[in-house]
This record gives sequence, structure tokens and C-alpha cells, in this order.
Amino acid sequence: MAATIYDIAKKAGVSIATVSRVFNNSGNVSDKACKKVLSVADEMGYHPQAFAQGLASRKSNTLMIVVPVISNYFFMEILGGVQDKLSDMNYELSIFNINPNKDLKKQVEHVLKRRWAEGYLFVSIHLEDKDWKSFQKYNVPITLVDEYFEGFDSVSVDNSQGAYRAVKALYEYGNRKIAMLSALESSKPIKDRLKGYKKAFEELDLPFDGKLIVKGDTMNRDGFTERAGYEAMMKILKMDPVPDACFCASDIQAVGALKAMQDANKFIPIIGYDDIELAEYMGLSTIRQPMKEMGFFATQNLIDRINNPDKTISQTIYTPELITRSSTKLNGRAVDV
Repeated sequence: MAATIYDIAKKAGVSIATVSRVFNNSGNVSDKACKKVLSVADEMGYHPQAFAQGLASRKSNTLMIVVPVISNYFFMEILGGVQDKLSDMNYELSIFNINPNKDLKKQVEHVLKRRWAEGYLFVSIHLEDKDWKSFQKYNVPITLVDEYFEGFDSVSVDNSQGAYRAVKALYEYGNRKIAMLSALESSKPIKDRLKGYKKAFEELDLPFDGKLIVKGDTMNRDGFTERAGYEAMMKILKMDPVPDACFCASDIQAVGALKAMQDANKFIPIIGYDDIELAEYMGLSTIRQPMKEMGFFATQNLIDRINNPDKTISQTIYTPELITRSSTKLNGRAVDV
């Protein structure tokens, strides 16, 4: 159960009236008592607005999905699964867009303190374990999507395995010098996909060259954009010799990479990651994440948590699937087309 004004009064050793006066800024409270009440409230994950609006004591039938970038193909697929699950249920869905260029932890805390919803889906919000742990004090139902923390329900994909499968597939098509079109190295998906990329080199006994890991210059959305993919592929095509093939860390980057190859009149086999709807129409081989299924299952998880707060924590990790299309058909070095 979420903390109430009564819990705060008891722990702070003051009356309920004192707590109410602190929250309403009505005065007649000593600085010492005020600081004590606010400290206890923060420790217990309580925000005055929750009291003022009565949100701590009644159901709102609202779920909130929190995401860094709304105009993101991955998120739109996740959202489709969420909506499929909620289509016949008595829940409202609201969306909160976090600014990826500002402090993520503070923004997440801002959302949780205000108790705008009964439960929260955090999609592709990547924080340190210590940050997720600090949010447990708010005692509200949370499910993570495309992220993992042992203290919350989560739905994710084995990113390392996906990258490994992509490199292995390119190797089996006859390629040996395989580049990785990367993004911001500190982003959690890239860390895991780099592990899989390197693991494939080790197991296939290929000489590893860190120079084959290339990213664009534009780091909006951590570099997961068409522009960053275009920039990175242009760098790859200028290498001497040009790599035999390329694993792209996301489909949206691969879209930019395909445009770069078209502009340069050169083509090397590439495999993307995600399998967004656009990939099929572009003939892009890719590593498929079951995004709609992830959204559907995460929402079911969240509703189960709301109805049964004491249920065992659920950690679901999907195994990604290789989807082969025309972008991997050409073997060998870059050629004019």
C-alpha cells in the first residue's frame, strides 16, 4: 500500500493536523517539525499533491506509459500491444514523454511522486540499478519494458544474443570483415549488443578490430536515428578496405545506412535490429523483437500487479529471431550498383 498522511504523522511523531499544515503551507509549524515531516514524506515516497487530490485513497483506473521519445518506431509498436490489451478493459491510458536530454532520474521521480496513475509502464528508460532501487519506496505498481531490474516486473529481449545471431548470420553468408553500426556507447542496449558482437568474433575466431565499430556524429536519441545511421555508413564506406558487411544496432539506423549506400552507389550486406514495420517494405534483414507482444504482456503484468501487489516478481526475457530479406543477399566487398 502507498503511504498516507497517517503513516507520515506516525513516523514523524507529530499530529495529522501538523502534517496537513505542512503540506498546505498554512503556517504555525516550527521549522524543525516542517523539515521532519518533509523528510519522512520523501523517505516514504509520498507527495503532497497525492493527498490534496485524494489519489492515495481511491482508484483512478488510469495506467501511465512513460517513454523518452514518442516519435519512435519501437515505442509505437510497444504502444500497439498495450492498446490491444486495454481495448476491452476498464482502464484509461495516459502517456508521459520524458526529455532524454535532461536528468532521467529526476523526471521519473517527478512522475512517481504525483501519483497520476495506478500503475506505470516505463519503456526504454535506462537507469542504474541504484536508481531503480530508490524508486521502490514509492510502493506503486511498475513494469519495465526494454529494461531490467530485479526489483520490478520487466519484459525485455536478450540484446546480446540478438547481436550475436546477426554477426553469425553475416559470417555464414561468407563475410569476414563485419562492421557494427553503433550508437552512444553508454546506452544500455548498445552495451548489450556490443557484448554479442564481440562474442561472435571470439567464437568464430575472427580477428577483432575496434575500428570496425562506428557511430554517427548526431547523438539525438542516443544516436538511434536515420541521420546517425547515414553518417556512420558514410564513414564505413570510406574505409580502406571497405568492410564485407555490417550489423546495424537498430532498424531506424539501417534506414539511414541504406540511403547512404544509395547515395554512394555502393552496397554491402546489412542486418538491422528490431523488425519495425518499415523493415519489411525496404527488404531489410533484421533481428526481430516481438514488440507488440512485449507491450501486451507488460500491460498484463502491470494489471496483475495492481490486483495482487504481493505476487512474485516476473522477469520475461524474449529470444530475438533472425529475419532474412534482400539486404543480406550480396556477398563480398562493396561494389558499384
